[in-house]
Amino acid sequence: MTQQTLYPNLIIDALRTVRYPGNGKNIVELNMIADDMRINGRRVEFSLIFEKPTDPFIKSVVKSAEAAILTHVASDIDIKGNIKVQTIKEIPQKPVAKVLPGVKNIIGVSSGKGGVGKSTIAANLAVSLARLGFKVGLLDADIFGPSMPKMFGVEDQQLYMHEVDGQDLIVPAENFGVKLLSIGFMVDRNKPVLWRGSMASNALNQLITQGDWGELDYFIIDMPPGTSDIHLTLVQTLGITGVVVVSTPQEVALADARKGIAMFMDPKVNVPVLGLVENMAWFTPLRHPDEKYFLFGKNGAKHLAEELGVTLLAQIPLVEDICSHADSGAPIALSDNIEGAAFLQLAGAVRDEVNRRNKELPPTKKVEVTKR
Repeated sequence: MTQQTLYPNLIIDALRTVRYPGNGKNIVELNMIADDMRINGRRVEFSLIFEKPTDPFIKSVVKSAEAAILTHVASDIDIKGNIKVQTIKEIPQKPVAKVLPGVKNIIGVSSGKGGVGKSTIAANLAVSLARLGFKVGLLDADIFGPSMPKMFGVEDQQLYMHEVDGQDLIVPAENFGVKLLSIGFMVDRNKPVLWRGSMASNALNQLITQGDWGELDYFIIDMPPGTSDIHLTLVQTLGITGVVVVSTPQEVALADARKGIAMFMDPKVNVPVLGLVENMAWFTPLRHPDEKYFLFGKNGAKHLAEELGVTLLAQIPLVEDICSHADSGAPIALSDNIEGAAFLQLAGAVRDEVNRRNKELPPTKKVEVTKR
């Protein structure tokens, strides 16, 4: 029987079951897990942080942590005797490393609701920016509905890790000039992802911080629809340059897009909105490219952009080619046709908005989390 591959998030989730007797909270919530976890085959080592060396619960918490890992992860893990103890005064103070140090611009692609073509926009935007000569990375942060591996034709690709400056990093998949990581590479694509919010957030954080992204001009994040724990994880982990919000002209979609924009504009989040993309703006039959049928309303996102004072970045038509290219693993932005040109125009508009934003506004700060 194949052994389960060990990841830090598996260990962390097991440790959430361990309560600190002093207050009843779990040791992950109390930030008692040191940032020194090492996994070598079935051997796991890390440190637990206590307030002072005379803490009466040190031995019981260490034993509970060992038992939790053996019970909730696997019974054959080499953990006993491998949990060290640190106290706050003993922890060496080191400068906080910047997340994604080689990335110039981090762009979130968001939507208020599902079904508006957000992932299609994100994939084609990434490919179009690469066609314009930029170095581009794409993170599929839609944990519960990852679609990027299929859209990029790399569903069957196996990820591997290599060592960079003494750290093991995940090598992203790459196609069409875009580096790509997705939880879709790590789960069975024929089964649902049945994870609690904490597990999803830990997995996402691992893809961001342990991916070998290298030097990038644009790091595109395909966010989940709506507002969720994943959005909070992203704004707490990264200083996002700006977001592109996707909607259809339909009133229901516009109402949800308005909520999404409000979330990013909230002073506690304060992520600039680069603009709106109106997807499925009209239907154009493949054999009659000059005809337009407004199936979901007309200019709804354009009017919302005017109302909120944000830029309308593009109006993308509903064309059969766009869907078929996504399903076949070759985004339509690779094509030299009307649809491909529309996405190149979108990429140019995003580039211009990012340049304007960087001239007029300071870098976005990540949302700080108050610790105990």
